[in-house]
Amino acid sequence: MTTITEIASRLSSLCTELKFVDAYSELFSDHAESIDPIYKNEPLKGLAHLIERERQFLLTAEIHDIKVSEALYAGSYFSVIISMDFTVKGADRKKLEELCVYKVENGKIVSQQFFIG
Repeated sequence: MTTITEIASRLSSLCTELKFVDAYSELFSDHAESIDPIYKNEPLKGLAHLIERERQFLLTAEIHDIKVSEALYAGSYFSVIISMDFTVKGADRKKLEELCVYKVENGKIVSQQFFIG
């Protein structure tokens, strides 16, 4: 079984390498859900939906830089801060910093929630 520290480390590595879809495919449960303020905090459920939303973002975004902080742990949760410098087609360049909170059960991420700073 994969430990929460291994999952957090792998997630950080994949995000730093801009392999977001790989992160979902490898680390998330089929029934995972995501709560994101960019999408009005309406929960999106199911791995296939999470991957599709990520693919759509990546089709329109150019990521210039990304940094992932060291993880903090509390029980079955871990959090990281992701700082991203990116441009979405047709929009101005943005710098975004968000606190990302993940819940792990049975060796997979079952939920993620983002808080934008």
